[in-house]
Amino acid sequence: EHVVESGGGLVQPGGSLRLSCAASGFTFDHYTVGWFRQAPGKEREGVSCLDNSNGNTYYVDSVKGRFTISRDIAKNTVFLQMNSLKPEDPAVYCWAADWRDFSANFYCTEPESVDSWGEGTQVTVSS
Repeated sequence: EHVVESGGGLVQPGGSLRLSCAASGFTFDHYTVGWFRQAPGKEREGVSCLDNSNGNTYYVDSVKGRFTISRDIAKNTVFLQMNSLKPEDPAVYCWAADWRDFSANFYCTEPESVDSWGEGTQVTVSS
């Protein structure tokens, strides 16, 4: 089992970035997947989660209407499209996935339930 995380980087305010995590050796079919972020001096928060068993999603209020989580079944990849990035969005973004049938809402609001984190990628928003 292997997951490759990519995306992140530096973007100007109002710009866009896309994060992705591509899995090999297993499928995301019945996993709940999400991205979490942690900025310096702040607690880790769930940004967006997707329950692949039913397609339900969760977005933290601050990103609603700007971020979209999606899945490419053929590529076994989950994406987080981040548009209209704001100065308050910079953080290290980490993906996580779990097979234990967590709802998207629970997984994102209870990050202590995550037992394994991706490496993380830095998102910087600066002019």
